[in-house]
Amino acid sequence: MPSKTALVTGGAGFIGSHIVGRLIQEGYHVAVVDDLSAGRREQLHPEATFYQMDVADPALKDVLVKERPWVVSHHAAQSTIPASLRDPVHDARVNVLGSVNLMEACRAAGVQRVVFASSGGAIYGNPDYLPCDESHPLRPLAPYGAAKAAVEGYLATYGRSFGLRYTVLRYGNVYGPRQNPQGEAGVIAIFALAMLQGRQPVIYGSGEQERDFVYISDAVEANVLAIQRSADGVYNIGSGEGTSVNRIFTHLKGILSYREEPRYEPVRLADVLKVRLDCSRARRELAWRPTVALEEGLKHTVEYLGLIDQTR
Repeated sequence: MPSKTALVTGGAGFIGSHIVGRLIQEGYHVAVVDDLSAGRREQLHPEATFYQMDVADPALKDVLVKERPWVVSHHAAQSTIPASLRDPVHDARVNVLGSVNLMEACRAAGVQRVVFASSGGAIYGNPDYLPCDESHPLRPLAPYGAAKAAVEGYLATYGRSFGLRYTVLRYGNVYGPRQNPQGEAGVIAIFALAMLQGRQPVIYGSGEQERDFVYISDAVEANVLAIQRSADGVYNIGSGEGTSVNRIFTHLKGILSYREEPRYEPVRLADVLKVRLDCSRARRELAWRPTVALEEGLKHTVEYLGLIDQTR
């Protein structure tokens, strides 16, 4: 039987911290590696063993050899497209070299499976067809997406050459509690906090850009199922629906009874126009499907941000 030990990189971050909590509920001993550059110490689960460390640090191998996890959930990343455009070298150091360093550590520790957080929002570029399935050509517009594609390639190579089994989850736009509302990614959290604070949200471009939004608990469930079913391969994880940025603004405006209109600014470089994901493979092979409707997820997110904002 596989060990009930898991290691989560980025386990103090938005998605990673939720995965840590769920794995602990499932009976796993969980170790977390996070350098806290984006993650927050208060999001660390009290029952997890914590190592404050950059995934590109050569000493990562010592952590994995010590913990001997059966599975590694790899969510540590430089996670925004604008930052990758400003500094592609840093993006590659963290997202590509850090991931390869992790794979080498997995080899040394005898890890049986890696679950990798890829991007269904950035990796396809402007799609040839919608919804995108996993066979769609990979034509990312930003270094961030290129790094995700590169890591997927490295995982496939490590699988062929070294027998490292892996699952790639190509997320849509994951949203929900614990997403940073003051960063450059996560339009729902950013808009909601601005409205709560009486500020004017900024929409870049026309606002007709469409994204595939998936609630955090659904993304976490996909990770758990991938581990439980020892699923090999690549899976899109999204709602299967495209929702415009303007529609997100309108939904949040109604929930919060916000009275103002957004401010429109020029479109940002490498902004994909429209994307939505075909998740039929995840339904067939993981028995996964999204369960939280957009309106419900938005209300949960607003409630969380309202509580957090009141404590500041």
